[in-house]
Amino acid sequence: MLVDEPAPTSTVPTGLLTHALQGLGVGVAIVERGTWRIAFENARFFRWFPPTGEMEETLATRLPAFNSERAGERLESRRSYSFEMETPGSRAVHLDVEVRPLADDAPDYAVVECRDIGKRKQAEYMLESYSRMAEKNTRDLQREKERVEKLLLNIMPRSVYEEMKDYGTVTPQRFDRTSVLMLDFVGFTDMAASREPGTLVAELNDIFTAFDRIVELFGCERIKTIGDAYLAVSGLPEATPDHAHNVARAALRMRRYIERRNTAHPEAWSCRIGIDSGPVIGSIVGVQKYVYDIFGPAVNLASRMESMSEPMQITLCDDTYALIKDDFACVERGPFEVKGFGTKTLYTLERELGPGR
Repeated sequence: MLVDEPAPTSTVPTGLLTHALQGLGVGVAIVERGTWRIAFENARFFRWFPPTGEMEETLATRLPAFNSERAGERLESRRSYSFEMETPGSRAVHLDVEVRPLADDAPDYAVVECRDIGKRKQAEYMLESYSRMAEKNTRDLQREKERVEKLLLNIMPRSVYEEMKDYGTVTPQRFDRTSVLMLDFVGFTDMAASREPGTLVAELNDIFTAFDRIVELFGCERIKTIGDAYLAVSGLPEATPDHAHNVARAALRMRRYIERRNTAHPEAWSCRIGIDSGPVIGSIVGVQKYVYDIFGPAVNLASRMESMSEPMQITLCDDTYALIKDDFACVERGPFEVKGFGTKTLYTLERELGPGR
């Protein structure tokens, strides 16, 4: 027959146990359940939560964050009640506080343990700070990337930018079917000498911004501006059979924009526009201050057409005329000797023909 053996009793003197509790690095207190009066506390607990001076000192008066109702519910179900708080005073210590049943043979008491988690909180704060810093750096890098991309797309077509981004270089390409537009302002040198620089540049910027919208609207690419000159092309980097029509429509819209702008501004601007169609080569030029540029006979001849135009006139030669003559009204100017190209028949682009011709 089995006989229940008595539970072993401790042979450690009570005074020695008390001394050990007083020397612990954690705050320990024994409290009465229900009243929450403190029956015992070690030195660490006393230092962290000094008496308030009230007649009835309870756990709630010493630990303002303690919720007696919540603690009672947890202890009744034989579970512990935990929360975090900071000690009062200027040199606050961040603590993790746990209240749990003391023992089965002491149902009227509970033990309170308070552990310093300041280093853990500091590590968490540093980790959170690093995380926020990393997120901010990521956002800043993304914004910088978008800004750089926007700047690069202002000086080169998107497909060229994508090639440079993926491979670090751009392969020069020949485009056989393109049309080039060259625009220049009449008397700009005199305007630059006689007018206030800030106002002049602001007006030029407004005009070029409008031109950018026009060339984009008609499927062209702005290649670059050189002072008061504006260079655009259609037919690259994606080939299009309507390259000559695109450039002709863009040129007419640019001229119309200048005409309408002159009616609303005290200072009138006057432009010359030249167009030519033919092969060009497109490539990135430069290493540090690089730019996407185009070269070839069509570029040179468009520049010649611009210089041979009258103010507010759009001039083209027979190469482009052959491509657009059925859809645009052009007036023949006759044969002209064009430097570097021999004799060319020049035409003035007047307007686009409507459905009724």
